[in-house]
Amino acid sequence: MRENRTMFSDSLAMHVTSPDFHAEDRLPEVFSASGGSRAPRLEVEGVPVGSVELAVIAHDPDAPRPLGFTHWTLYGIPARDGAIDPDVGRPGPNDAGGLGWTGPNPPAGHGLHHYFVFAFALSRSVEGEPTRDEFLHGYADAIVAVSRIVGTYSA
Repeated sequence: MRENRTMFSDSLAMHVTSPDFHAEDRLPEVFSASGGSRAPRLEVEGVPVGSVELAVIAHDPDAPRPLGFTHWTLYGIPARDGAIDPDVGRPGPNDAGGLGWTGPNPPAGHGLHHYFVFAFALSRSVEGEPTRDEFLHGYADAIVAVSRIVGTYSA
């Protein structure tokens, strides 16, 4: 399936897309660790009225680790439709030990990896710089809408 997925109520109809890649397509090399590790641009539509902020998480569940690999956490994004500017948000930790985006770098021969890029609309602000797991556990009650786009990459 090549469409974005929206979770929660269909009436919320929030959708995240990227002008840099289409759903289920290979991420361009410029976003990979070896190609410059540039964060992909995102756009969101249908942000629910009353949302306080947006958060972004990019995660590779195919990574050879028990819980996958988080490539990006970004918090404090204004809750409005349009482009998500990573320079406006507050970067959080990734699983490479840094902050913000870290590009795909799957092991050679490990096959196709899927990069799930989630946009969350929240009813309250995220405090600090939580990890992906801390965010999902600590803010589950504040998620009013979520949408994802999935890109792929292989070594």
